Amino acid sequence: QVQLVESGGGLVQPGGSLRLSCAASGFIFSSYTMRWYRQTPGKERNLVAGITSTGAIINYADSVKGRFTISRDNAKNTVFLQMNDLKPEDTAVYYCNVFYRAGYWGQGTQVIVSS
Repeated sequence: QVQLVESGGGLVQPGGSLRLSCAASGFIFSSYTMRWYRQTPGKERNLVAGITSTGAIINYADSVKGRFTISRDNAKNTVFLQMNDLKPEDTAVYYCNVFYRAGYWGQGTQVIVSS
């Protein structure tokens, strides 16, 4: 029943920006911490950012601090990841995640940062 649908990925040049969205359903969105992860081929899936239910606590991976911003709109059951000053190292499939009884993942959205 839990569904997470990411969107907003694409191909951008270094220094560019993208805004990822994750539309959630099947649980009380406003009660749960939401997270963004990313994964590149051959590497583990790593946490990028997390935001608690009301947005009171936000955490970022050191590699994206100062460039990425996680936010949420509880009225729309959506969590966002604004990505600025993108670097080639940010190239990955980005996944939305929630721990609701168990961990759930979206299908992922591809971000490619290249000239």
